[in-house]
Amino acid sequence: MTNKKFTIGKLQLGATDGLILATLAFFSLLAIIFFNRIEGWWMVVLKNIAVAIAYILFNRLSEKTTKKFWRFFLRVASVTLTYAYLFGAVDKFQLLIYGEWMDYYVTDFEQWVFGVQPTLWLEDFISKPLTEWMMFSYVIYVPMYPVLCGIIYYLRGELAMEDYFFTLGFTNVLCDIGFILFPVASPMYYIKQLYTVPLDGWVWTFLGECMRKYLHFAGGSIPSPHTAAATIMWVMAYRYHRPSFWILSPIVLSLYISTFYCRFHYVTDAVVGIAVAFLALAVAPLLIKLWDRMAEQKSAPIK
Repeated sequence: MTNKKFTIGKLQLGATDGLILATLAFFSLLAIIFFNRIEGWWMVVLKNIAVAIAYILFNRLSEKTTKKFWRFFLRVASVTLTYAYLFGAVDKFQLLIYGEWMDYYVTDFEQWVFGVQPTLWLEDFISKPLTEWMMFSYVIYVPMYPVLCGIIYYLRGELAMEDYFFTLGFTNVLCDIGFILFPVASPMYYIKQLYTVPLDGWVWTFLGECMRKYLHFAGGSIPSPHTAAATIMWVMAYRYHRPSFWILSPIVLSLYISTFYCRFHYVTDAVVGIAVAFLALAVAPLLIKLWDRMAEQKSAPIK
């Protein structure tokens, strides 16, 4: 990855910056076009504008600082927090096309494939130690996001970090689009009443339930952003720091299962999330080359 800058006046944007700002603009455009179907559409637009301005300012600070740690910290904070914002922002658009949740397609499909509903079938195997490990695998994804970024940055440099950021971002955008194209509420909202065995555990289970209560919402289900992003992290660890890959291997594999064991997702969500990650890994280099070509043309002198 070259991370060539696209210059607009005094503003210089890398591929990750372009991806984030374009997504914010796309969500704002959707809100304006479908204003009569988006509750609080004007607030969505204002929030997107505010986030875009804050993102640009944070990155200007990151570019100007001479301290390596603060340069890294400001960049990670701006990118990671904006990705988190985009995940929440898509909530307003999920029922834009169909006007209803499509869970029944997923549950019927899984019943046909497995002969049971997997998240219900797993109740026979629930135990406190297993639940604690699964919740650990699910929750540790959050700090794993910036920690792996730091390892890549300090050992392999800024270009490697931008490769990590762009591919993660593109994966997240694909997931966001999936939430709109095929809105699924998730098991905890659609078949919650069918569960009879509680998910009891200790510290990590408590943290996982806090995530469910305060960070999750109906939808954001297929593709599973957890399995999609975790797959990208795993591949990037293999690409840039092999020891991290081996350390993460049991965690990521357990995370895949935890998404439906802990009732955050259906099995289908997890599988589609992994598939989306590999699609992003294939397409991201092509998008970066396109961005570099555009940046070169923009900076080329007019003859």
